[in-house]
Amino acid sequence: MSKFVVMFRHPAEMHVFENIYTDFLSLVERMPDIQRRQVVHLTGSPMGETPYYRVLELYFADEAAMRQALMSPAGQEAGGELERFGPDSILIWYGDEYEDDGGSNT
Repeated sequence: MSKFVVMFRHPAEMHVFENIYTDFLSLVERMPDIQRRQVVHLTGSPMGETPYYRVLELYFADEAAMRQALMSPAGQEAGGELERFGPDSILIWYGDEYEDDGGSNT
């Protein structure tokens, strides 16, 4: 499974951020082949305040499906919407997701 992640820094004006985020999310929801969507509201870190406020994770079956979704008209429109958040306000990355049931390695 492949994951596309957008990390949002703490906004200067919360109401402005939430309006832009709502518009962005409505475009993301039109993207094809999203298997799962996860939103994390960051509340802190063991080392103090985190530089990020919110994380949006989009899951796809594989990298090819992710790339196709990002290049779709809806994906391109959502990508363009990211500019509204302002410079240095987001971090974007993607990678392969691996999960296990946890437990002992022994």
